Amino acid sequence: MGRIEDLASRYQSHISAPWQRNLAGAQRTIFVVHDKADERKLRAKLELFELHTRQAGCGWKLFDFTCTFARWMAAMDPGYRQAYFEVPSDLASKLQPENNEFAHYAAAELRKVLTADDVTADTVVAVHGVASLFGFTKASLVLEEVKHDIRGRLVLFFPGEFDNNNYRLLDARDGWSYLAVPITLHSGALEQ
Repeated sequence: MGRIEDLASRYQSHISAPWQRNLAGAQRTIFVVHDKADERKLRAKLELFELHTRQAGCGWKLFDFTCTFARWMAAMDPGYRQAYFEVPSDLASKLQPENNEFAHYAAAELRKVLTADDVTADTVVAVHGVASLFGFTKASLVLEEVKHDIRGRLVLFFPGEFDNNNYRLLDARDGWSYLAVPITLHSGALEQ
């Protein structure tokens, strides 16, 4: 069995267990942590995770961050957008952690899916393309903004590492601690 299939099997064991309904949004989040080199393989096998989710009797909605930055830039004032391409460092002011406009935009895009009419307490909203946020915002900023909008489960396909309750996107040096349930190739039994 390949690494992605093994992750899908671990995911199946977790998602098919009874769900606690009284958890906070951050605790309703599941990180499927995979090697960044396996990102394309994972994308090609997302159907495995959907199949396991549906077999568990849950709904499935997929969200992709891959083009989010491009959509944000396209929605900007044309003059600012042109200035960015001439001097990319000018974008830094809009990406500062204390008021990251792109993080707000990315969170709003994800929130649309999390709060859609067909998303219930029994729906998994699966998110991939998280690596596309790298360099523009931190995934933690986006998740912090949407944690109260999670109705069922938020599954984040996370290319990076999980160690000592610390997540590192694309194996970056700085990571963050998050209350999510990690599913990794190296984890033992998962807690609910």
